[in-house]
Amino acid sequence: MADSRRCYAALLNGLARRNYFGEKELSNGVLKEQIYPKLSDEEFEHLVTKCTALIKSMVAVDMDFNQLEAFLTSQIKKADSGMNEERANAVRKFWKNQRNKIHDVQVQQTQWNSCLKQMSWRIDLKSQARHIEQIDKPTAIVELMVSSNSQTTDDESKKAKVFHFEMDDKKLDQVLSNLHEIKEQISNHSQQ
Repeated sequence: MADSRRCYAALLNGLARRNYFGEKELSNGVLKEQIYPKLSDEEFEHLVTKCTALIKSMVAVDMDFNQLEAFLTSQIKKADSGMNEERANAVRKFWKNQRNKIHDVQVQQTQWNSCLKQMSWRIDLKSQARHIEQIDKPTAIVELMVSSNSQTTDDESKKAKVFHFEMDDKKLDQVLSNLHEIKEQISNHSQQ
């Protein structure tokens, strides 16, 4: 049967690869030829429309598996949805394998600014300077790795830039306090 679970899963994966992972060469013609060669063009276009809407619905709310089950149950009960248990199983497997990947791509596409990839620091003890013989003051040497997240494909723009700088103990305390506040805010928002 042309509409087997395997073919339906292949169509879902093909649409995800085209719509979310940038594989534009996977046109409807290519997908039809490789997955559903016996369907008419009209039937295939209708199936692609249904599958695209299905994937968009799941992606829009980043459905967890409980939400997915409720969604698929409602789709199976709808007479005009074309969803049956065999297709629902294909959707479950597809979503299990692709959910995090699609989510990561969506997040990446919505970031316009540079982002902090890594932060490391260490404490050094300054022992002398050009004009002062003995200082004995602690300083923090900080290294930030920032990557550009521009939407271009230029490899140069995707490379991470590394920034080095020093801070005295007062400035370090202030930065650590700010980082602690950021951590608390993230924890508060992620628990809601």
